[in-house]
Amino acid sequence: MQKQLIIGDAMQELAATRRILECLPEEHMTWKPHVKSMTLGGLATHLINLLNWQMAILQYPVLDLSAVPSRREALTCREDVLKEFDVNFVKMEQLLADCDEKTLGEEWTLRNGDHIILRQPRAMALRTFGLSHMIHHRAQLGVYLRLLDVPVPGMYGLSADELNH
Repeated sequence: MQKQLIIGDAMQELAATRRILECLPEEHMTWKPHVKSMTLGGLATHLINLLNWQMAILQYPVLDLSAVPSRREALTCREDVLKEFDVNFVKMEQLLADCDEKTLGEEWTLRNGDHIILRQPRAMALRTFGLSHMIHHRAQLGVYLRLLDVPVPGMYGLSADELNH
């Protein structure tokens, strides 16, 4: 039962993330709304990284952030973003299909060197660190698109842009 809920949740959220990534305006990939904000391309790239981390939750018992490059170059082309997202989506779908209830219940740890950030069952880590984290940054991307006057797709029904068409 847990596996069905996780798969359904993940597939729905990943599909919604794909829809918003399709809207990336290439001419604004280096734009950011504030000096402390990520660029549009950086935010899109972070969403891909979050999908990589979701896969890591299912593949490994520990993710040590000190062993992961701290900053990845931001992608600057919508096609590159979608291509990498789609490849990873297929991998994630397979990982979810291959996992079992026992695996989802096993402890997973997020650490930065000796500092433990999170330790919880894989299913919970996937929901919180993986999917909820992705939803948070996807919402930021929606704000970026709104500020750039790019129509925003609906995530859980029609958006204001879709209602006005």
